[in-house]
Amino acid sequence: MQFRSTGIRLSTAVTAVTAVLAVTALGAGTLAGAPAAFASPAGPVAARSAADEPAAALPVFPEGAELAGTGATGFLTFSFTQDRTRELHWTPYGGGPAVRIDYPEDGGWATSGTDVIALGDDNWTSQMRALTLRNMADPAAPGVDIDLGALGANYVAVLGPTSVLAQVTHEDGTAELHVVSKDGATTTSRKVSGLPADATDFFTSAPVRDGVALVGYATGPEGARTGGRALIELTDRTVASAFPAAESGYGFSHTMFSASHVAWLDWKSGTGLHVTSVDRATGEEKQTVIGSRGDEWHMELVGDWLVYGNADNPVRAVSLAGGGSRDLLDVATGSTRSADGSALFSGRRAADGEGLFRIAAGQDGAPEVTKVAEQGAPAPLRFWEEHVPEVAYLDEDGGEVSLHWTLSRRAAHLDVTLTHIATGKEVHRRLTGPDTYFPFTWDGLVDGVDAPNGRYAVEAEAVPADGVGEPAYQGYFMTVSRAANPHDFGGNGSTDVLARDASGVLFRDDLRNKPVDGVFTASQRARIGGGWQTYKHIEAVGDIVGNGVGDLAAVDGSGVLWTYAGKGDGNFAARSRVGGGWGVYNRITGGSDLDSDGRADLVAADTAGVLWFYKGTGSATAPYAARARMGGGWGVYNQLTAVGDIAGTAAGDLVARDTAGVLWLYQGNGRGNFSAPVRIGGGWGVFSRLVGAGDLDDDGRPDLIAYGKDGTYVYRSTGTPTAPFSRRTTTLYAGEGAAFDHIA
Repeated sequence: MQFRSTGIRLSTAVTAVTAVLAVTALGAGTLAGAPAAFASPAGPVAARSAADEPAAALPVFPEGAELAGTGATGFLTFSFTQDRTRELHWTPYGGGPAVRIDYPEDGGWATSGTDVIALGDDNWTSQMRALTLRNMADPAAPGVDIDLGALGANYVAVLGPTSVLAQVTHEDGTAELHVVSKDGATTTSRKVSGLPADATDFFTSAPVRDGVALVGYATGPEGARTGGRALIELTDRTVASAFPAAESGYGFSHTMFSASHVAWLDWKSGTGLHVTSVDRATGEEKQTVIGSRGDEWHMELVGDWLVYGNADNPVRAVSLAGGGSRDLLDVATGSTRSADGSALFSGRRAADGEGLFRIAAGQDGAPEVTKVAEQGAPAPLRFWEEHVPEVAYLDEDGGEVSLHWTLSRRAAHLDVTLTHIATGKEVHRRLTGPDTYFPFTWDGLVDGVDAPNGRYAVEAEAVPADGVGEPAYQGYFMTVSRAANPHDFGGNGSTDVLARDASGVLFRDDLRNKPVDGVFTASQRARIGGGWQTYKHIEAVGDIVGNGVGDLAAVDGSGVLWTYAGKGDGNFAARSRVGGGWGVYNRITGGSDLDSDGRADLVAADTAGVLWFYKGTGSATAPYAARARMGGGWGVYNQLTAVGDIAGTAAGDLVARDTAGVLWLYQGNGRGNFSAPVRIGGGWGVFSRLVGAGDLDDDGRPDLIAYGKDGTYVYRSTGTPTAPFSRRTTTLYAGEGAAFDHIA
């Protein structure tokens, strides 16, 4: 339920977006800049200097758009629509309106470094088979259709207005690289020679230059595949030179080459994200470290200079020949490369503001920067879609809840705050990503503790990454719900265990609602208060007052029974006197529903060994009915523990430990009594206290906690009467086996 929607900025500081590595335009396997045209339809474009730029107004690079390619006459952008699809536009450098380019539903595109764009039938470009080549030098001209599917082939790169590189895969899994051309109604497919016979997974993101293409591939024996890069002379379709690589790079790497160097993006543990470059004349190989793989970097090769940057770091040019470096732009949000050897970066420079910048080799070979398009006016940031459930059932889906939002553009971050209305406890997350889709899977924790049940305010504030423009805000209500746990005093569905030390101070330990790496973990300890040494019995007795929270019963030294109603926040209300005469009992336990009426009951054994049943009434002032005799012979047991229904019968059960340390299971018969005992096993005399702890692991069955000087363990309920428990480790009371004289 939405409770507020406004443009008011929260107090959260604006920081730069941190995004996952994305060198592709459409996700894994999609090339952000496909190879240049084999035959450039509009001719080569001379590198421009600032003096060559016309005084006329520059074209507009749309705000919120992503740079997807460039050619001789214009540049390609894409932006997200409300339904999260991508909308393509070609903007001419020479003026005039941007041209919208339609592509197949669920399809994709790739650019060529020229004016040719390949539109295909799959949003993973390497899976495209039905292609249309559009020459944007003449937007009105019909496209050229190429059916790669008929050849058993998939797209690799655009070579020109009528030709592409394609991978032909045979039935035995071997592959060949082909030049596929369309001439009128005739399609020809010709193999590229000189590649390794086992080469597969061909890819490239480098434009074709002077009739040469750079292609990456995988090679080597099965189980030990490595990579390779090859420069291919397209006139005779042969490999001119090849370079080994540590791995294929398919779906990850960015390939680049110039007249002097070949380069590609790499990653290695210990080195991090880096560019491997090879001098084409000397064969010298270098590694240029870029930064964290978790950041989105944009990089291109301009002559013998590697140019790279991102939204948080300046665009830097590093000489691969001399080793010098210089900063060119303040930030970069995208890049692509042209067939003329220049590169195009979207970003910002202090002297020019935001826009598109061409980086090209100057007279001395060093990179020069020219602004070629102005940044458009920022469009308002807004929410397009959101998913916040009205009720989050944390007993389901592993105790997690999925939320998500879709924004009108990518260059933003989303600050999410969940506030528990009753207590003010908060969860904060900053969401970033390479898409307009911002998912958040909440683990159901607040500061490492299971979040309390109840109503939450869910606030989401979207802030532009560059801080320009107003944030967008939406608010919602969500209710967190879990099944009631009779041993939960904090209102969060997880088990709480009470412990009294020798000085009479009572503590509450909150256990996680599910094991962490197989271990039952105590997540928080709170001090309840002092003075509890006056009681000889302290028992967690389930919800006896009907408020949905676990309650406490205690018998003082005078034999008076008192109850403490749980408040649901980990504390208890003032005690309420039930009555006297309870001094005759030396063993008391409660919390199980023994007569199947939905209310927790209590049993007590007197010094003569007679067991008595106290039926729960649901009344806060008189929580138990008059006692009923269950039977004698219970003097052989030195501990009784109500554990709930652990054996799968119709009612709560009881475990009893005899003086020899043997544990016995008494299954409830649903009529306020038990079936004949079943022997569980011996060795239980090492524990000073056994506690029926409710459902510790959210599997629908109550469990047992055993406390002793040699360690504390969780005994998970199995549902099998003959072997009802399976022992597990816990961090609860680790090293404190002698610290407490009573556990409940």
